[in-house]
Amino acid sequence: MRGTLRPFSRVEIEIINTGTELMLGRILNTHQQWLCRRFADLGYVVTRQVAVADTPADIERAVRDALTRSDLVLTTGGLGPTSDDLTREVLARMLGKPLHEDAGVLAEIERVFQRLQRPMPASTRVQALVPEGAIVLPNPNGTAPGLALELSPNPFRAKGGNSWLIMLPGPPRELHPMFASAVEPLLHREFPLDHPFSAQTLRTTGVGESALEDALQGAIPGFRAEGVEIGYCARIGQVDVRLSASGADAAGRVGAAVVAVRAILGPDIFGTGDEELEAVVIRKLIEKGKSLAVAESCTGGGIGNSLSNVPGASAAFLGGFITYSNASKERLLGVKSKTLSKHGAVSAEVAQEMAEGSRLALGSDYAIAVTGIAGPGGGSTEKPVGTVYFALADAGTTLVWHRVNAWDRSTFKTVTTAQVLNALRVRLDLGK
Repeated sequence: MRGTLRPFSRVEIEIINTGTELMLGRILNTHQQWLCRRFADLGYVVTRQVAVADTPADIERAVRDALTRSDLVLTTGGLGPTSDDLTREVLARMLGKPLHEDAGVLAEIERVFQRLQRPMPASTRVQALVPEGAIVLPNPNGTAPGLALELSPNPFRAKGGNSWLIMLPGPPRELHPMFASAVEPLLHREFPLDHPFSAQTLRTTGVGESALEDALQGAIPGFRAEGVEIGYCARIGQVDVRLSASGADAAGRVGAAVVAVRAILGPDIFGTGDEELEAVVIRKLIEKGKSLAVAESCTGGGIGNSLSNVPGASAAFLGGFITYSNASKERLLGVKSKTLSKHGAVSAEVAQEMAEGSRLALGSDYAIAVTGIAGPGGGSTEKPVGTVYFALADAGTTLVWHRVNAWDRSTFKTVTTAQVLNALRVRLDLGK
C-alpha cells in the first residue's frame, strides 16, 4: 500500500476483456459498456480497452502492454475452473508471483457446493489459487474470487511508480456486485481525485433521442455556462440523460440542472440512475397498496417476465395470462366471440376485453393487456405489421392506446412492453 497518497487529476485506466467466445462473436461483450459507465459515473475515464482470446500469449501481451502506461489495469474473465480459464495462471507467471492455495477461498467454494447440494468437481479447486501478495476480492455470487495486485514499483512502466492490476470474473452477475463492493472502494482509496465530481442520470421512455435533445436545446447553453455536461444514451424503448460536472459545488450545479431537465421533460422521466421501468412500476404499486394482473398476446409473456424479475414483485403482481390464440382469449379472459369476429384479435375492443377479463379473473386493482402484430408477416393495409393495441383497466375505467411499432420482432416486443408499463406508471403518478 502507498504510504502517502496524492490526489489524481487523471488516472490512466485500461480494461482487458478476455474470452475466445468474444472474438468469435458467440456472446456480446457487455462489460465494455457497463464498466466504462461505472468508471465515468465515479469521475474516472477509461482511456483504452481491448478484447483478446483465451490464449496465454494474447493475455500476457495485452496486460504487459497496458501496464507500460496505466495506473490501473482491469481484466475480466479467465478465473473459472475450466481449461480455457488462464488469466490467473498467466499473469502470476508474468509477474513472477507464485500461486498458493488459499484455505479461506477453498472453504468458501466448498460452502457454495454444499448450499447447492452438489458434489464439488476436483477442477473447481483451482479457483482457490492466489498469486503471492494478491488481495482476494470475495465473490458471494459465484465460486471464482476476484484478485487485486499492487505493482510497487511497476516493472513494465518506463516512468516508474505504482500500478494496480485487478482481475474480475467474467459472468456479469458476479462482476457487477464485485465491482461495487471491492473495486470502487479501492479506486477511491488508491486514486483519490483532486477535484469534486458529480453525475446524475435521468431515465426516460416514450420519446426518441432527437426529440429529447430538441426539447432540451434551449437549456443546454445555460448548463454549459455552469460547467455542466449533458450526454445521451439511447437504447431500445428508452433514452438516458446524463448530467455531470467537476470542480467546486459540482453536486449543486448538477442538482440545479436536474431540476431544469425535470421541468422540461416532466412525465417522460420514469426514474434515475440504474432504475428499470418495471421496478419503478412495482414500487409504485406497492406504495399505493395496489395489485396488478397482465394479459398478453403479441408480447408472449415479456411483460410478466420483466415484472417478475423485480425482487418483491409478488407483493403487487398477482399473475397473468398468455392468450396467443383467439380460443384462449375467449376461454381464459372472457373475450366475446362476436368481438373477435367483428373487430379482429388485434383491435381496441379486444384489448379492452382482455384487460377487463384478466382483472376480474385475478381480482386485481389494475390490469394491463396487449394484442398486436409482431411480424414479419400477418399485416394488412388496415393493420400493418407493428400495429399494437394495449389497455389499462381498473374498477371504473378502461383506457386503450394504439401504436404502430414497425420494427423487427424482438424490438417490437421490447418497445411494446415499455409502452404498456409506462402507461401504468403514468396513471399511478396521477394518483388514479
